[in-house]
Amino acid sequence: METQHDTAHRTGELIVTVTDADGTPRAGTEVVVEQRRHEFGFGNIGFDFIGLANGEHDPDDVGTPELADLWLDVFNTATLPFYWGRFEPERGRPDTERLQRTAAWFRDRGVATKGHPLVWHTVQPDWLLGLDTDEVERLQRDRIRREVRDFTGLVDTWDAINEVVIMPHFANGDNGITPLALARGRLAMIRMAVDEARVTNPSVTLLLNDFDLSDAYECLIEGVLEAGIGIDAIGLQTHMHQGYWGEDTMLAMVDRFARYGRPLHLTETSLVSGDLMPAHIVDLNDHQVDSWPSTPEGEARQADELERHYRSLVGHPAVEAITYWGITDRGAWLNAPIGLVRADGTPKPSYDALRRLVKDEWWTGPTTVRTDDSGRARLRGFRGEYTVRAGSAESTVTIGRDAPTAVRLTAD
Repeated sequence: METQHDTAHRTGELIVTVTDADGTPRAGTEVVVEQRRHEFGFGNIGFDFIGLANGEHDPDDVGTPELADLWLDVFNTATLPFYWGRFEPERGRPDTERLQRTAAWFRDRGVATKGHPLVWHTVQPDWLLGLDTDEVERLQRDRIRREVRDFTGLVDTWDAINEVVIMPHFANGDNGITPLALARGRLAMIRMAVDEARVTNPSVTLLLNDFDLSDAYECLIEGVLEAGIGIDAIGLQTHMHQGYWGEDTMLAMVDRFARYGRPLHLTETSLVSGDLMPAHIVDLNDHQVDSWPSTPEGEARQADELERHYRSLVGHPAVEAITYWGITDRGAWLNAPIGLVRADGTPKPSYDALRRLVKDEWWTGPTTVRTDDSGRARLRGFRGEYTVRAGSAESTVTIGRDAPTAVRLTAD
């Protein structure tokens, strides 16, 4: 397969018209156009910054202001943790206010947020155990409606349901959701998650998300679409602790799921900057080590692979977002060196590589254009939010996918 690196499809056209107060076109006027935000979702988890967002001064907290600055300089989408067992460990006492403040903290910094997840069989509250399936279903439905309602306007994108392929037969620990999924079936679980969220917030964006990228997931998606269940995007997890899959394998996988006509979100991506996890490990969670250091050789490899990974996926028109699973090695999943920043707070080469792509190569910096005799100036730029200025006149516009974006400014 030929890899796709072209990003022309990520750009759009802006037409600026500058006039006098009486509507006379202003020829030869300088117009400054500057990008503020990407349309493409360059995401990372925001778990580390809950304490910072809530003013909790713990000296051992991972989420320092310095780490936040590194995070905010690259990413525009944060995934926030709504694992039921941690969000509501004591029945009736959800951690709503802290997560609301965290979502608002990101929003105030121009970052969109996604909740992860509304339904999952892992990290479940112990107080569900022993309840009958009807009661578990009622509580799960209530939980979906409560979170979507309480976070409307703060979190309007959700992983509606996570890892459904394995859900009815998950055997790695008792939980209240696996028996419900076995009794009701996968499609009924997905319909429950989607319908309850949608009725609560009709404008919500809902993902079906899974790590199982086999034909079992394809069959599930086909069943969802045939049943008329309204998922908005397909989530694809790509944790690569055992080594980068390579562009050809990744793009072949993306092509398989692109045929369903829904945007694709690479919801959980990771690449290791140390020794790779042994290839014989089936469940990544089974590889538990006390120390898993980042190495200079591994960091060079991670930077190269990360750049290739992002170039190929941003070059694919079906991909709408990529979320990297962690900014730092401190407290990283499985204690693995998958962060873009070392445990001591210094950026790895992979951080620099990604920032260069997102903020230099795929970014329209301050650009000056001059109006023609009709008072118009044109510019092509990466789709997203822009500030447009002519003299003291200023406007915020969005360059979109289809028709050119037109803006009119009245100059001094």
